[in-house]
Amino acid sequence: MAWFRNLKQLSSTKASLRFKNPHPFFPSTAPFAFLLSHFSSQASSDAVVAQPPGLGPTAEGEKPRVVVLGSGWAGCRLMKGLDTSIYDVVCVSPRNHMVFTPLLASTCVGTLEFRSVAEPIGRIQPAISREPGSYFFLANCTGVNTDEHVVQCETVTDGLNTLEPWRFKLSYDKLIIALGSQPLTFGIHGVKEHAIFLREVYHAQEIRRKLLLNLMLSDVPGISEEEKRRLLHCVVVGGGPTGVEFSGELSDFIIKDVTQRYAHVKDYIQVTLIEANEILSSFDDRLRHYATKQLTKSGVQLVRGIVKDVKPQSIILNDGSEVPYGLLVWSTGVGPSPFVNSLDVPKSPGGRIGIDEWLRVPSVEDVFAIGDCSGFLESTGKQVLPALAQVAERQGKYLAALMNKIGKEGGARASSGKDLELGAPFVYKHLGSMATIGRYKALVDLRQSKEAKGLSMAGFISWFVWRSAYLTRVISWRNRLYVAVNWATTFIFGRDISRI
Repeated sequence: MAWFRNLKQLSSTKASLRFKNPHPFFPSTAPFAFLLSHFSSQASSDAVVAQPPGLGPTAEGEKPRVVVLGSGWAGCRLMKGLDTSIYDVVCVSPRNHMVFTPLLASTCVGTLEFRSVAEPIGRIQPAISREPGSYFFLANCTGVNTDEHVVQCETVTDGLNTLEPWRFKLSYDKLIIALGSQPLTFGIHGVKEHAIFLREVYHAQEIRRKLLLNLMLSDVPGISEEEKRRLLHCVVVGGGPTGVEFSGELSDFIIKDVTQRYAHVKDYIQVTLIEANEILSSFDDRLRHYATKQLTKSGVQLVRGIVKDVKPQSIILNDGSEVPYGLLVWSTGVGPSPFVNSLDVPKSPGGRIGIDEWLRVPSVEDVFAIGDCSGFLESTGKQVLPALAQVAERQGKYLAALMNKIGKEGGARASSGKDLELGAPFVYKHLGSMATIGRYKALVDLRQSKEAKGLSMAGFISWFVWRSAYLTRVISWRNRLYVAVNWATTFIFGRDISRI
């Protein structure tokens, strides 16, 4: 009966472990009552459970704690480079993955699957999943108390019929604000209600569902020609790289897939790109003209105008014309989020968090800001850097090295790094810009600025360079394999048009 003795031994072991090592958020006196009070629809009336206090200040024998707000390019590159033998890492973000944004437009039409552009935080920094003092919290930061070195957080909920959000506090030794930005709507009425942005995976999922739904609805008997044209009119507002790349992917989808699989409506579908000035304004003039010519050849209608109002089924331009649409994608640039606006710190031009040459927020202690939410103060004499992925990534890499240097020199604890020599300040050199325009063509502009000299080219070779460069920049080998397989599958079998 050896198996029976082993079973008894296992049962006794589980019983002895059951009330040991409670989670730091759960009161040790009543761990199960705490859980039941939140997960039961009718908690016991006599159960009194305290709100979880959060993570208090680090003790002498513990590693210093770095709290990172955000999981974008800047925050993830920082976490990847941090030395976890020096620091405990705590990440607070409303999403548990990083989005490889340059390939996000490809997921909207099925060229790539959504998981190919999403990298879990636990893979980027494994310490978050396995180290006892490192955590990831699916939450939003609601406030920062820099005097007490504390951030207030609130967990993310999903819809109305879910748990009430939990509020908790996190003490930090070093705070990294990498909260990114939000799409600009310029206060135009109806944008938030009726347009879809293209910055997150769920945005791409919504665009894909809406596009395929309109394709199928337009094929239903009894739909008038006017309504069919409206349903199949895809309007993109914003002629930057994101808007142009999405328009190119959409035109490819129409030419290669819609004409074969939706033959009854192929003559009705149309893509319109609306831009107030010139498309791809940061690129060389020759490349812009090439992109305009190729997009027009692919069937994309280019309209110069300013959107004044957005209605449920049409938009109004500044010249008074009305443009009906079935799908409206908004890509007109980014600006500071409401949380960044609410912070009581000096701001850079444009409303971003003001930073010095070492990416510190100079008005407070032990706080750094990187990525789209930050910008150099005017006192530094430096220009505010553009909201680009390569800027955020390189700031994250620089700050990780700086944090490791501070930790090794004994300045990792709160209020302990004032007199340290930080070394060389952050310097950004632009590596160039790339954008795909569909039909196996792309633009590559490797100049450091519009006025500088350098290599710029367009066409099939540029498209090959674009794909090769982004394939090497995808964060993990797992996702590189996903992307390569998706590209090969799409080339051989066409895009997946299932509406899931």
